[in-house]
Amino acid sequence: MPPHRHLPALFCLSRAGQSTLVPSGSEVGRQCPQPRGCRRQRSGGVKRREQRQHPQGHSHRHPGRMAWHSLVLLPFLLATVSGNTVPIINSTIFYVPEDLQLGQFAFQLEAYDLDNDPLTYQIEGSDAFYFTVDSQSGRVTLRNSLDRELQARLTITARVWDGVNNEVSRKVTIIVEDRNDNAPVFQHLPYNAVVPENTTVHSIIYTVFANDSDTGNASRVSYSIQEVIPDNVNNLQLFYILTNGSLVLNGSLDYAKNTFYQIKILAQDGGGWLYNEWIIQKSSTYLSLTITDVPNLDPRFLNEPYSGSVPENCDLGTIVLTVTAMDQDTGVNDNIAYIITNANVPFAINNTTGTITVSEPLDREQLPSDEVLLNVTAREEHPDIYGKKAQASTLVTILVTDVNDNKPQFYNCSLSSCNFSASAQNNFTGNIIEHSSTRLPVSNLNIVAYDPDKGINSNFELSLQGPNANAFTVFPTTIAGAGEVQILVQNSSLVDYEISHVMVVQIIANDTGNPTDCCSTATVTIDLIDSNDHIPEFPQSTYNLSVMENSPDGTVISPNITAYDPDSGVLGQITYQLLPENIRNVFTVNATTGALLVHNGSLLDRETRSIYYANLQAKDGGGLVGTTVLEITVLDDNDMVPVVIGSYFISVEEGQNVSTRIQAIDNDMPDSLNSKLGFMILPGLFSNNFTINADTGEMHSKEPLDREALEDEHGQMVVTVMVYDHGEPPLNTTVNVTITVGDLNDNIPVFLNQSYEFSVFEDSPGSFVGDVNATDADRTEINSRISFRLERGSGSSNFLIRSTRLGPGNYSGQLFVDSEMPLDYDTLQQKFFTLTVLAENTAADNAEDKANVSVTVHILDVNDESPTILPGSLQDVSVAENGTQQGLICTLNAFDPDTNHSLVFEELAVACFKGDSSAGDVCWDWFVLAPNGSVLVNSSDIDYEVCDRVLLTLRAEDLYTEKGNRYSQNETLRIIITDVNDNAPVFEAISETFVVVPEISPVDLQVATVKATDADSGLGGTITFSIVSVVLVEDSGVSRPFENLFGISTTPDKGAYIGSIRVASNLDESLKGQYKVTVEAEDGEEPVHRAQTVLSIFTVDQSYRIRLLFVTTVEEVQSNSENIKLALTTVTKAAVYVVAIRSVEDTRDTHVDAKSVMEAYFVYSNGTALDVNDLSILIQSDPVGLAELVKLGLAVIGPGEVTKPTREAELIGIIAGLAAFLLIFILIMTLVLVLTTRSYKRKLNAMKALKVATTFNPATAQQGAGIPGTNQYNAEGANPMLNRPLDPSHDLGFHEDSISVTSMNSLDENTVNAPADDNFEVEQVKMRPTDPTDKEVLVAALNLKEPTKTAYLNTTFTTTDL
Repeated sequence: MPPHRHLPALFCLSRAGQSTLVPSGSEVGRQCPQPRGCRRQRSGGVKRREQRQHPQGHSHRHPGRMAWHSLVLLPFLLATVSGNTVPIINSTIFYVPEDLQLGQFAFQLEAYDLDNDPLTYQIEGSDAFYFTVDSQSGRVTLRNSLDRELQARLTITARVWDGVNNEVSRKVTIIVEDRNDNAPVFQHLPYNAVVPENTTVHSIIYTVFANDSDTGNASRVSYSIQEVIPDNVNNLQLFYILTNGSLVLNGSLDYAKNTFYQIKILAQDGGGWLYNEWIIQKSSTYLSLTITDVPNLDPRFLNEPYSGSVPENCDLGTIVLTVTAMDQDTGVNDNIAYIITNANVPFAINNTTGTITVSEPLDREQLPSDEVLLNVTAREEHPDIYGKKAQASTLVTILVTDVNDNKPQFYNCSLSSCNFSASAQNNFTGNIIEHSSTRLPVSNLNIVAYDPDKGINSNFELSLQGPNANAFTVFPTTIAGAGEVQILVQNSSLVDYEISHVMVVQIIANDTGNPTDCCSTATVTIDLIDSNDHIPEFPQSTYNLSVMENSPDGTVISPNITAYDPDSGVLGQITYQLLPENIRNVFTVNATTGALLVHNGSLLDRETRSIYYANLQAKDGGGLVGTTVLEITVLDDNDMVPVVIGSYFISVEEGQNVSTRIQAIDNDMPDSLNSKLGFMILPGLFSNNFTINADTGEMHSKEPLDREALEDEHGQMVVTVMVYDHGEPPLNTTVNVTITVGDLNDNIPVFLNQSYEFSVFEDSPGSFVGDVNATDADRTEINSRISFRLERGSGSSNFLIRSTRLGPGNYSGQLFVDSEMPLDYDTLQQKFFTLTVLAENTAADNAEDKANVSVTVHILDVNDESPTILPGSLQDVSVAENGTQQGLICTLNAFDPDTNHSLVFEELAVACFKGDSSAGDVCWDWFVLAPNGSVLVNSSDIDYEVCDRVLLTLRAEDLYTEKGNRYSQNETLRIIITDVNDNAPVFEAISETFVVVPEISPVDLQVATVKATDADSGLGGTITFSIVSVVLVEDSGVSRPFENLFGISTTPDKGAYIGSIRVASNLDESLKGQYKVTVEAEDGEEPVHRAQTVLSIFTVDQSYRIRLLFVTTVEEVQSNSENIKLALTTVTKAAVYVVAIRSVEDTRDTHVDAKSVMEAYFVYSNGTALDVNDLSILIQSDPVGLAELVKLGLAVIGPGEVTKPTREAELIGIIAGLAAFLLIFILIMTLVLVLTTRSYKRKLNAMKALKVATTFNPATAQQGAGIPGTNQYNAEGANPMLNRPLDPSHDLGFHEDSISVTSMNSLDENTVNAPADDNFEVEQVKMRPTDPTDKEVLVAALNLKEPTKTAYLNTTFTTTDL
C-alpha cells in the first residue's frame, strides 16, 4: 500500500452558497475567502512534536500497564521530578521546492523545551551549504540554489541548545520537490540516418530519444515534426513521428528528387509549475537524413548510335572505337562491364573501358559482309534490387575496308556455281584426242580464276608456261574479279599420243597491283586419247578350284585370275565375266580384279552337285575378248542330319520284357565321320527302364513292365532315342519309341479311409448322409470299375448307397437315408447306426476280391429352440476407475434346450451415463464382451468423473440353430464405476482484490473467499480448507509472518466448496502493506490430495481514515448516509466504508455550524485507498458531485487519524502519573471508607487541584487558553478558586463524562471562539506538492522514517511544576 501524506482540507461555504476547498496546512493568506462559515485554527503558544505510534494504534493508556510502569519507575521519581529536561526537535523531514529563490523561507526548525528555556538553533553537514538558519527562531532560508536533478534529497544535522543541557542533534531530511525547470534533452546526438530510396512506406527509419530529468507529467516527452528541409510545404507530410520518438516514412522516397533531408524535431514535456507559473519546456534538434540510391535502373549508353571503320589486315589490338555507358543510379554508380554478345566476331571489347579492338586477323574477303554489326551489352557489376544484374545493349557498326592483299586463285568449278570459300586448286586434268584442230579447247576442264579483292584490286592477267606451252594457249588473257579459263590447241602437230601420252602446261595469273604477292600458278595435265590394237590374254587355259559346300555369300574361291592387255587407258582396262549365264547364280567374279567369289552359298550342296565348270571371259575397253576354263569342286560339310528309318510303336502285356533296334542313315559323304552314327536314350520319365547299344541302336527293357506303375491311362511308355553323327559339329535327330503295356486285373478295390463317420438330422427321409471313396489300381476301366453295396445288418435297411465314378479307378459311394424310412431321434434307443459298406470289382475272376469299411451314422436332433441368458449372471458389476481393476469382471451364462447348440454372446450397444445424464460415447471401449460371455476391462482410461454407469445391451446366439429364432432376448448388464480418489482439489481463479480495513474489521468478519472443486465423489471429493501461513508484506518490502490472524471456514456450494476467510484476532490498524495468505485445500480420503493458493489481502491502515463534517444533525446524516455514500462513490469510484457517525460535541469538534461528523475510508478494489488530499482533489474536479455533497450538508473534510503520544510524552505522563498516584494513594488510604459517591470523587479532584496549586508559581501564569481546542482556561473564569492552568495530560480519570476530555489529535479541526483581532499564525510544517506526481518523492521520504503523529502540548504546565 503506497504511503500518502495526510494534509487536512477544509471546505468553506460562502454566503452565496459556493464552496471552496482550502488545505488546512496552507500558509497564512490562503484562508477561506469568507470569514463566516469557517474558523481559523489558532496556533497560540502551542508547539508541535512528533510522537511514535502506539504498537496497537491506540491513543489511550491502559490502566494496568500504567500502574506497572509507575511501580517500576517509582525509585527514579525523586531523581527526575526536579531535573531540567533537554529540548526535543519536532520535525525531521521537510519539503522544499527546487525553484525557491535565494533568501526565501525554506522551512522552520521546531523544538520544544518543557522548561521553556530559550533555544539556540544551528545546522551542520555538507548539505548545510544550501541553507542559513536563524539561531534564535529556527527559521531556515535558502543560501544557495537547489537542483533536484543533481541532488533530490539533502541531509543536515540540526542542533538545538537550551543553555543548560548538552546540545541535542538530530538528522533532518530535506526533500527537494521537483519543478519543471528542465527542458527535454535529446540523447546520443547528432542524429544522422542513411535510408535507401526504396524503403517501404510506414517503415520506422530512425528513433530519437529525449530525456527530461524532471518527474511526473513534466518528464513525459512528446515529439512532433516542425520542419522538413528542403521544400517544407510538400515534404512536411512525408514523415511523421510516433510517441516513442520513432520517425516513420509516410510516402515514397526518390533519390533523383532529393538526396538529403533535414528534419527539425521538437520535443516538449507535459508541463509543470515553475516560479508559480505553468511552464511547458521545449527543445528541438535536427535529424540529417541521407537518401541512398539503390540499383533499380538499367545503365544507358551515351552518344548512340556507334559506327566505325578499320582496314583489313590491320594489327591485332587496333582500336576501332569506344562505347560508353553510365549507371543511371548515379548515387550507386556501379561499375559497368562491357561484353560483345555476338558469336565468332573478330573484335573484342575492353571489359572496363568499352574500347573495341581487333581481336583476330581481319580478312575482308572472309567476312560475310563488309559491315560487321556488334551487339554490345553494358552490364552492372552488382545485382539490382530485383536480384538480377541490370544491363543495356546497343548496336555497333564497323566497316572493314579492302586492301589488295589477295592474289588470284584457281578453282575447279563453273563460274555460275563456284564456291570461292572452298580451297583453291593448283592442279587440273583434261584430255583431248591427239591431233585435234586449232582453237579446240581441252575437254573436261573446269577452271575459274578469282581474285577476292574489291574493285581495281581484283584485276589480273593470265599466261601459259611449261614444257608444252607452245602447243596450247590460254583464254582470256585478262580477268576482273572472276572468270572461266580455257586451254586451246595452238599447234595440233605437237599433240601426238605416240610422242607423249601426257602433256603439261602452267597457267600464270598475275596481279599487277600487288607486287609483293602477285602470282598464282595452276598446272594443267592434258591426257592424250589413244586407239585400241591388243586383246586380253590369261596365263593358263584351265584353273582347278575348290569350295566348301554351304559357304557363305562372298566367300573368295580365288583372289585374282587376271589377263594382260598392253593397250593404254580405257583400251587397256579389262572387265571380267563368267559364262554361261546360269553359272552366275552360284558364283560371281569381280569385274575389275578377276577374283572368283561365292554368289549364293545356299546352292552349294555337295549332296546335290559336287563339281562345276565355267568360262572366265576378259574384255578390254575396246571390246576385244579373251577366255579360260574354271573347274570348281564342292567339298563336303557335315550338314546332313541323321534320318531314322520307320516308326516305333510296341505293344506288350504287363509282366513282359521289350527289345527292338533303331535304324537310321546319314547322307553325308560315306565312310566319313560326317556319316558315322551313334545312339543314346535321352533323359525322361522312363529312360532308366531301358538301355541301348550306342553303335547298333539295339534297345532293351531292364525288367518286366508293370501296368499299374504307369500314370498314363492308356498304359503307354514313351522313350526318346537320339541318333547323332560324328561330324564337326555333330548333328542329331530324335525318335520316340512308344511302348503300350496291356492291363491285367490284378488289384482289388481299396477304401481311402479306414472308417467313416457321418451325421444326419432326424426326420429327413432321402437326405444325403455322406460319401465313401475307394480306388482300384488297375488301369483299364473294366478292371478298375468299383460297385458299392451295404452289407446286411442292423439298420442297413434305413439307408441306400449309389456308386459314382469320379475318375479312372476312383469311385464314390453316396449314402442316403431311405426315402421311405423316416428316422425319429426321440424313438431311437441308440442315436447312431453302424453300417458295413462293400466295394467290389465285377470283372474280377475271384469273387472274394473285394473290400469293406465301417460307416457310423449319427442321428442329430434338430436345433429349433432359442437360447436364454440366465438372470443370475446379469447382476450389477462394480469396477474401480483408472484401470485399477483389469481382466475378467464377470461371466455371462446362457441356456439352450437343444442337444446340439453352440452359444456365443454379442454386444449390441453401450450407453454411458454420469448421474442421470448421458455421457456420450466416452465409455464405448472401456469394456469388451467376449463370445464366451466373459466381460473384460478393455481400457485403463476408466474415469468415474466423466462416467459412473455403463449399460451393456447384449444377447446370446445359437450358431447351430436350424429352425426358429437363433437369438435370445436382448438383455442389459449394468456396470457401476466406483470412484477412486485420484483428483486433487482445484482452486478457481481469483478475479477480485480483497481489502481489509482493520479499524472496522471485527473478529469473525469475512474478508476474502476462495473457491475450489474436486472431481472425485464421496469423501474423496470433500474439501477442507486451512490457512498454512500469513505473511504481511510491508510497503518497504519487509515480510512479517503472523499466526492465528485469520481463520477459514468451509461451506459446500453446488458441487464446489467455498472457503470463507475471516478475521480471527484484532488486526493492527497501524500496519501498512498486504497480507499474503496461503490457503490449502485438502480432500477427505486416502491418498489425500492437497492444493495451495496464495491470495493477497490489502490492509488499509488508520492513516487513511477521513473525517467528513456536516452542517446537518447526526440523525439527518444517518438518514442520508446511503445518498452520501452514493455521491462519494460516484465522485471517487471507490468503496466507502463508514466507521462512525457522531455529533461534533462528542468528538470535541467545535466548528461553527458543524453538527455531525462522519468518519470513513475510501478504498479501491485494487487495494489502494484515498487520503484526504486525494479525496479533496477528486471532489474539486467533479463540480456535480461537489454540489450534491454540499446539498447533503458536507462542510469540512479532515483527517480521521488519532494522535498517539510519543515515547517522551508517555514517559513524562508516567512520571507525572506516578507522582500524582503517590499523592492520591495516601489520600485514598485515608478516605477509602468515605469516597463511595460522586461527591467524594469531586472532592478528590479538588484536592488534586489544591495540591497542584500549592506547587505552582503565580508569576509564571499565562493568559489564554490552557488547552487548545477546549473552553478550559487557566485565566479568570476558568477556575476562580485556583486561577491555575489545568494540564489534561495529568488527568487521573476522575471525570466520568467525556465532555471535559479534550481531543489530542493535532489534525482535528479544533477551533476556539477567539477575538477577531487575535494574532493568528499558522506555521508551515510541510508544503504540499502542487503536482500529484510529487507523491513519488513523498513516498521515498516517508519510507525512511517511522510513522509519526502530531500532538499539542500545553507548555504552561510541565513536570517542573510538580
